[in-house]
Amino acid sequence: MPFTQYTSLDFDNIKAQIKDFLRSNSNFKDFDFEGSNFSVLIDTLAYNTYINSFNANLVANESFLDSATIRENVVSLARNIGYVPRSRRSAIATIKLGDVDLGLTTNATPRKLTLRSGLICIGNSENTTYRFSIPENITSTKIVSRSVGTDVNNNPVIHSFAQFGDDISIYEGTFLNRVYRVDTSQDQRFIIDSPGIDASTLNVYVADPNQTTVGRKYTKVDNILNLNKNSEIYLSQEVQDEKYEILFGDGFFGKKLENGSRITATYIVSEGKDGNGPSNFSFQGTFTKDDGAFFTPTDSVSITTVSNASNGAEVEDVSSIKYFAPRLYSAQHRAVTSRDYEAIINQIYPQTESVAVIGGEELDPPQFGKVQISIKPKNGTFLSDFDKSQIKSKLKNYAIAGINSEIIDLKILYIEVDSYVYYDPIKIGSSINLRTDVLSALQSYADNVEMNKFGGRFKYSKVNQLIDRIDDGITSNITRVIIRRDLNALLNQFAQYELCFGNMFHINSAGYNIKSTGFTISGSSEVAYFTDIPNKDAAGNLDGSMKGTISVVTKDQKNNVKVLKKEAGSVDYKKGEVILNTINITSTVSQNNIIEIQAFPESNDVVGLKDLFVSLDISNSNINMVKDVIASGEDVSGVVFTRDYYTSSYSNGVLERK
Repeated sequence: MPFTQYTSLDFDNIKAQIKDFLRSNSNFKDFDFEGSNFSVLIDTLAYNTYINSFNANLVANESFLDSATIRENVVSLARNIGYVPRSRRSAIATIKLGDVDLGLTTNATPRKLTLRSGLICIGNSENTTYRFSIPENITSTKIVSRSVGTDVNNNPVIHSFAQFGDDISIYEGTFLNRVYRVDTSQDQRFIIDSPGIDASTLNVYVADPNQTTVGRKYTKVDNILNLNKNSEIYLSQEVQDEKYEILFGDGFFGKKLENGSRITATYIVSEGKDGNGPSNFSFQGTFTKDDGAFFTPTDSVSITTVSNASNGAEVEDVSSIKYFAPRLYSAQHRAVTSRDYEAIINQIYPQTESVAVIGGEELDPPQFGKVQISIKPKNGTFLSDFDKSQIKSKLKNYAIAGINSEIIDLKILYIEVDSYVYYDPIKIGSSINLRTDVLSALQSYADNVEMNKFGGRFKYSKVNQLIDRIDDGITSNITRVIIRRDLNALLNQFAQYELCFGNMFHINSAGYNIKSTGFTISGSSEVAYFTDIPNKDAAGNLDGSMKGTISVVTKDQKNNVKVLKKEAGSVDYKKGEVILNTINITSTVSQNNIIEIQAFPESNDVVGLKDLFVSLDISNSNINMVKDVIASGEDVSGVVFTRDYYTSSYSNGVLERK
């Protein structure tokens, strides 16, 4: 019997192995399988074997977290190690309600007013209407009285008003509830049928069999630590079709439900990221008085938008589950290593796009007992002070005692390209369309996994190849790489600044290696710029220190450079670091008090330090289309090309950043 490769899944190989097996039998030694109807039977056997082998291989792959591809299987495997994937997240807006007119002040005036859970208001964005709800009732902070005018006898008319002093967070989506009756005679499961729920808005209430009210609110937990038999808790987990199941205690870890008990689950079904954007809201909520009766305001309720709807997100995808599940499991509900922090922060702040964690021993100078955390949210650039405080508070449940967590603002290292793309006009129809194709390809590269993350890397050779391969009409490209940090200036106050680029700067001995957008400083109304002068020896050559001086300069009407402040700071070309001494900046040319500071890297491959979020900025990149007159035959000798069409990858000598 011939040797058989049982691991082969290829149809033709399986068919050949069947033939070899039959030929080993003397009855089929010289049989012509292809010339007879017997070939149909062999094809059928090979096809059936192929299908069975494929299914067996698929089943085997779906049994392991790192190889599984079907979401339900990935979720199930993650559940085995205690990981609950993030649900869809509602976009959250913050509003402030105006005073609610309760009418004339009488003995019947309610002592409080309750804004009922459910629909609160309607928001509009891009001609689409979205519902916004609250998951729980909100009670007024106080009732005040004031005159609203006079009656026919010129006596003041006093109305009472309910005030909701605190800002109210509203969630995009529809508020729903589901009621279950406990039947201990069955193997009962409590599954919420609605896909697309925001699990953070889930509230669970349990009422005893004879209780008529909604019952007691149970607390959601994510582990069974510190629980006893009387703990009124529940857990939730994702099951099939992105639905969620509610789990209760068994009488040992958490309170066991009585037969006949009533479970009420309330939640919000969200549109996810589609709900981001609305900023104008119209009130649609419902009020009840202190006696439980419904109340309809005499006047419309005004709404002031504190913050637009944002942070809506889709359900956690398969790749994210496969990445974070084993890391959260290894963390074991404590934050010790950097990976522990990354996994836990991703759970407690679902809007995390990328996170960097640096131990104090890695800082310069070292700060032992400190952990420095930088977070890039999915929507926006910076975390709000509220989000920072919430994350720090939740981290205390995981962090080791004596370790101080500090959340710092995001540091973005922008990469820009200044590319000269040479093309053969004979082979392309339009240089404008070709430029659009180049921009589109660069944007795709900017969105890939190598970029837009802490520790990301810009690979110069890939970008060059990417441009060259866009169209056969492109003959070559010469691309400059620029790195940029944005300085957020504190206007009209003396301050010091430090910008770390994390990459060695290219040094032009003439200076102008550091360029900036314009600004003004105290004592001068002229638009000024930051520039640098490398340190030199007595002979006028670079002294080898790899350092230089930052100056504040301006230009007169004849474009002559005038120094406003000679020693405004220092630059370390080797470390890629710019330090500005005490300076009072009064205004900036760029919006939002930003001064853009750029440099040319010594290496065209740019790497982000651990705390630098790398982003390829296409909007500030320049794509210049240059006709290749040699390739087109217009200048066979190349004389005109070298005179008029040459460019260089070296930096230019202009003062300011354009």
